[in-house]
This record gives sequence, structure tokens and C-alpha cells, in this order.
Amino acid sequence: MNTNALMQLAIYLSLLLVLAWPLGHLISRVMAGDLPLFLRWLKPLEQGFYRLAGVKAENEQNWRAYAIGLLLFNIIGVLAVYALQRLQFVLPLNPQGMAAVSTDSALNTAISFVTNTNWQGYAGESTMSYLTQMLGLTVQNFLSAASGIVVAIALIRGFKNSSRKSATIGNVWADLTRITLYVLVPIALVIALLLVGQGVIQNFKPYQEVQTLDSNSYQQPKLDSAGNAVKDDKGQPVMDTVNTQTQLLAMGPVASQEAIKMLGTNGGGFFNANSAHPFENPTPLANLIQMLAIFLIPAALCFTFGQMVGDKRQGWAILAAMSVLFVIAYGVLVSAEIAGNPAFGKLGIDSVANLEGKETRFGIVASSLFATITTAASCGAVNAMHDSLTPLGGMVPTLLIQLGEVVFGGVGSGLYGMLVFALLAVFIAGLMVGRTPEYLGKKIESFEMKMTALVILVTPLLVLLGTAIAVSTTAGRAGIFNPGSHGFSEVLYALSSAANNNGSAFAGLSANTPFYNILLGIAMWFGRFAIIVPVLAMAGALAAKPRLNANAGTLPTHGPLFVVLLLGAVLLVGMLNYIPALALGPIVEQLQMIAH
Repeated sequence: MNTNALMQLAIYLSLLLVLAWPLGHLISRVMAGDLPLFLRWLKPLEQGFYRLAGVKAENEQNWRAYAIGLLLFNIIGVLAVYALQRLQFVLPLNPQGMAAVSTDSALNTAISFVTNTNWQGYAGESTMSYLTQMLGLTVQNFLSAASGIVVAIALIRGFKNSSRKSATIGNVWADLTRITLYVLVPIALVIALLLVGQGVIQNFKPYQEVQTLDSNSYQQPKLDSAGNAVKDDKGQPVMDTVNTQTQLLAMGPVASQEAIKMLGTNGGGFFNANSAHPFENPTPLANLIQMLAIFLIPAALCFTFGQMVGDKRQGWAILAAMSVLFVIAYGVLVSAEIAGNPAFGKLGIDSVANLEGKETRFGIVASSLFATITTAASCGAVNAMHDSLTPLGGMVPTLLIQLGEVVFGGVGSGLYGMLVFALLAVFIAGLMVGRTPEYLGKKIESFEMKMTALVILVTPLLVLLGTAIAVSTTAGRAGIFNPGSHGFSEVLYALSSAANNNGSAFAGLSANTPFYNILLGIAMWFGRFAIIVPVLAMAGALAAKPRLNANAGTLPTHGPLFVVLLLGAVLLVGMLNYIPALALGPIVEQLQMIAH
């Protein structure tokens, strides 16, 4: 990495730490019902939601009731977003007269936004009405983020709770309400105002036709409906000015969606170009705000974890492991992009840095940092085209996604994913010394390991099986426009992104077809909830166990040794499933590039 890359990384991580630490403590207080003074004025609104829904917040639930409630909540979300897309042509706030979205695309999009994936097989500005963007997609950006966070909180309670006859892990309706009302909405409002100040648009205007700077114009007679020249009172023809260079600029309520898209690690863009579009991400400062928003809650939840389990060092250990993996990934990606394609060097060209697919207002370093952040988290927003990265550079976001997006990860999902790997690490350590493993005073037994195995194996199964189906069927191969290893990489990235709920994509894959909409929709749904249910089951099992006191044989889980064990578990278990597939895609492509 050059000096510029190191400076941007240092500034970013410093600002992130300063912002995440107080937010982590705020989340722990909010989820315990202990509101700080500046949020208490919202308490009547919270109580009003409970009365409207017939919910008693003080009634805690076991893990099964919690899971059923969360699943029903998200199924209703799928139905609502699907209906909005199908009916948008008869609903208000549709100044462009957008037609109904096709059945398979509408279902794929509904699942996508409810699962916090925000995979988009369509161009937003030419497909979705303003009402669909706001009431459907933006609302789900809040609710899907809240769903991920409450699962992480429930798992933390499992470690925190002492022995109970009937273990409970909280009330899902109260948790969803509190995290949305007291955390997501206020912070998203602040971010939206900051983005508007940087030039992100927020309006309800119809699309604007404007004259470009290099346009020419000429005069021609104006014609009536019959094709005859229109004349004035003096019998002279009325002339029309015709611009030879005009452009239709999409408008809309962008800043409000952009803020929660980043804060909730959702990633779905108002425009097809996503955060590479100047109306979504106009300045380097706006770019920095968006990058900070992506990691803000995932980093803060590490501090929430330490606060809630009563040992802040535990949160620091998790944060340290995430940070090490993030820095390594960023170093590899930015170095690969700065090095560029060696074929240019062989032609005697000095500047070989890979600028393809990147916005000049951000450059290689900021684009590489953004790409690492958005795939380390389950965000999927992009300010550069990942398909244009070098093969080695493109392998980094692919692998970050395939690790389960636990390198900070999505809001909530990153933390509970990393805690699953922590359980695996202490289990392996326990086997090595012949001792029953413990984590935070809770014994890790067969049930927890069965749930851990489910969580770790579900997504590789979805990714590898889905990729195999896509490349071995006519319908799947029909969407591949690039031949050879790069075409395979595009399919592998798409399935990895869908199953791990990221949502970004390599270009060159025509995915808005019934085949890919259905295949990716299945991957997104089970990639989300086939993990959430075992995690909640694990939370319930842990909550029912007594919390044992540490003794001389207890493995410390807050020091450097545990961080190394955790890193080993993430890399070995996470990577081994995908090495053969990566060898067929980006690794082969990198070797071919060097050879030529």
C-alpha cells in the first residue's frame, strides 16, 4: 500500500472508532429499556405502537416464539413489497408512469429487500415509482436491518442470562420497535441531512430533460397533429427550437433511501449505478460519510456485546479480529488495483494502475476502500464496478462475502456470525486440551455445535450448488456474456452475494430472467433465515444454562491468543469450502493475465 492508501485507512478507522464506541453503549441501554434523557420524549410513541399491535413488551419469549414472530414479520414484508411493485402503475407518486414489475422480478426484489440483501436485477430509475422506492424498499431497509440487530441482541442475552427454568431471550416486537425507533430512524435522519448538504437529491419532481453543455440547436417549422406547418397571425411558419444534445435526468427522494441503505448495510441503490451515481454520492466527503455509515453499527455492536455480557474486553477481542481481517483484505485489494494489469507494462506504458470502472472523483484508493468495506459488511452498495477489478482484486470482495460477511458484517448478522465462529474456536481449543469448552461461562455442548455446523454449512451449500446449477443448465449459461474463467467468476459472485445477503454483483451477467430471479431468490431467503433460526435456537439453549465462574482451566477469550484462534477458525473453515471454486474463477484468471 502507498502512503495515500495508509492515510485513508488510518483516518477511516480512527473516525469509526470514535463514533462506534458511544453508539455501542447507547444500543445496550436502548435494548434494556433504559433510555437516555434525549430519547425519552419518544417513549409515548413506543407505547402507542404496542397498544396498536396489542403487544405487551414486558412479556418475554422463548426462542421458538421469538423466531416464529420474526419469520411472520418478514413474510408479511415480502408480501407487502411484492404487492407494491405489482400495483405501482395505479398508485400515486408515479410521475413517470412506471408499469407493474414482472412477477418473477417483483418476487426476487421483495425477498431481496426483506432479507437485507438488496440484490437488484433491474435499473431503479426506470423500474420503480417513488412510492415503491419509499414505502416498499426504504421501509424494508429499516425493518430488515432491525431484524438482523435483534437476532444479535437475542444471542448476546443467551450468554448473559443465568440459569432459568424456562429460558427467554426477549420480546421480538419490543426489540424491533426499540432498535428502529431509537437507533435507526434518528441516525438515518442525521445522515440523510448530511448527504443532502453534500448534494444528494431529495425531491418528488418528474424527471428533468436538460440541455447538455456541448449541445447544438437548430430551428424547424412546428407541425400540427396532421403534419401541417403551424403559422402565426401573419401567415409565417412558427419555428421550434430543437436541441441535438439533451439528457433526461432522473429525480426522486434519494437521500432518505441512501442514508438507511448504508446505515442498515442494505445496499440497494435508487439508481442503477448505485453509489457511483453523482446524485447518490456526489463528493469525496459524501463518500466518507457513506463508508462510515456502513461499518458504524457493526462496529458499535462489538461494544454492545462487551457491555451486555459484563466484560468489555470480550467486545474488544471480537473487534480486533474483525479489524485484522479487514486491513489484510484492503491491503490486498488496493495493492492489486494500484499494480494494475502487467500486460500494459510489457507494452512500455508506465502508468499501469487499474482505473477501469472507477469514478475519477474518488480514485483507486477510495474506490478500493469502499469495495472492501461494502463486501466485508453485507452492504453491497458500490462506488466502482467490481467486475472491472483485477482478478486478484475481484477475488477479495468475493472471498469477504464467502466468509459469511463476518468481517464487521451486516448489522447484527456480522456479530452473530462472528460469535458462531467464536464458539467453534473454543470448541476446537477444548478438544486440543481434553476439556469441555466454555465461552463466557456457558458450556458449549453437542446442541450448540450442531447449530454451529448448520450456520457454517448452509451458505456454502447454497452458493456451490446454485453455481453448479447455473453453469450446467442452458438457462443459466444464457445469462453469461463473458466467456471462460471470468464468466464463471460472475456466476460464483452472484450466488455468493445472494446467499450471504450482500447484494453487489459483477457486471456481465444478465440476471433479470425468471431462472436467475427464482434461483437467487431461494438463495437469499434460505441464506438469511436458515441461519437466523439456528442462531436463535442457540441463544435459547445458552440462556437456559448456568453461567459458570472462570477457573484456572478456563480459556481466556479476551486476549491475543483467542483472537488468533478466532482468525484461524474464520479463515480455515470459511475459505476451505470455496478454494476449488475460486481456483476455477479469479485464480485462473489472474494466472492467465500474468502469462499474457
